[in-house]
Amino acid sequence: MDRAGETGWRRAVVYWGPVAVYAGLIFYLSAQSHPDDDLPSLFGEVNDKVLHALEYAGLGGLCYRAFRWGATEAVAARAALFAIVAASLYGVTDEVHQMFVPFREAGWQDWLADATGSVLGAVAARRWYGMSWPTRVLSAVRLR
Repeated sequence: MDRAGETGWRRAVVYWGPVAVYAGLIFYLSAQSHPDDDLPSLFGEVNDKVLHALEYAGLGGLCYRAFRWGATEAVAARAALFAIVAASLYGVTDEVHQMFVPFREAGWQDWLADATGSVLGAVAARRWYGMSWPTRVLSAVRLR
């Protein structure tokens, strides 16, 4: 047993599994030549950069969770920084990947939206996980 009484494999699956699945989903969506055809019509009305930011906010939040509880104490102390860097670097690889997909184009503006979303997601996750569980539950109830 290691940190928080969890075995290494269990911790890897619980904390890093969602990051891997979400990154795979981003890769899949980026490999589509015409992603607008696969999205619900609601998303057609939303600016492309907003969608990039929302997509990477999710990745930034999951990365924060993984670095905070699925890594060593030294890394966990800087989980937000590592989450932002990791998600933003994944955004770079996503843009490079899109250069090879027919009818897709890569751009620094898309990466900037990805990085912005990564920051927002990591900071939001840090704030969310910093709350006590009753506060999280009550804040979620108040939102409804």
